[in-house]
Amino acid sequence: MSTLASQICNQISSVFTNPTTTPPPLDILVEEISSAAARNGKIFVYGVGREGLMLKALCMRLAHLGLSAHCVFDMTTPPISPLDLLIASAGPGGFSTVNAICGVARSSGARVLLLTAQPESGSSVAYASVVGHVPAQTMADDDAGESRPLLPMGSLYEGALFVLFEMVVFKLGEVLGEGPEAVRARHTNLE
Repeated sequence: MSTLASQICNQISSVFTNPTTTPPPLDILVEEISSAAARNGKIFVYGVGREGLMLKALCMRLAHLGLSAHCVFDMTTPPISPLDLLIASAGPGGFSTVNAICGVARSSGARVLLLTAQPESGSSVAYASVVGHVPAQTMADDDAGESRPLLPMGSLYEGALFVLFEMVVFKLGEVLGEGPEAVRARHTNLE
C-alpha cells in the first residue's frame, strides 16, 4: 500500500516541477486572495465535478482563515461585486458553466482567477483577469489507450489542486497573520 501511495504522491509532486512560462499558481493565488482580503472583498469559488470538490475544500479553509468565502450555488451565496474575487477551475480549458459563471463575475466588475492545465487553448481563459497554470494531465489530454493508468482522466490535476490549495492556505496564514488557534476557533462545532 505504501508503494502505491508513494507512486501517486510522486506523480502529483511532479506537477509542481513541470516548467511553465507563467508565474507559479501558488504565488498568483496568494496574491489575488490577499489582495481581495485587503480591500474587504469576498472570495467565491466554482468548479465542476471533482475540481469543484477541491475548490469547496479551499473555500472551507479560507473561511477558517477568517475570510468571507463562498461556494457558487450555495443557498447563502451573496452577490458578487467589484471588490470581490472569483476563483474558478477549468482543468481541460473550458466548460460552458465555468464560462457562464466567469462571465457574470466579470460583468459585475469582479476579478476572475482561472486555474487550468490548458492556458493556451481553453475557452474559459477569455473570461479571466489572471490565469494560474497547473500543468497536469486532465480529461483533455488523457490517453484512453493506456492500460490502466495510475491516475486516470483528470485525477492528476484534481490531486494537484488539493496539494496546491494546502500550500495556499499555509502561505495565506503567514500573510494574514492567522495562527493555528485562530483558524481552529473558526471550525464548526456542529458535527
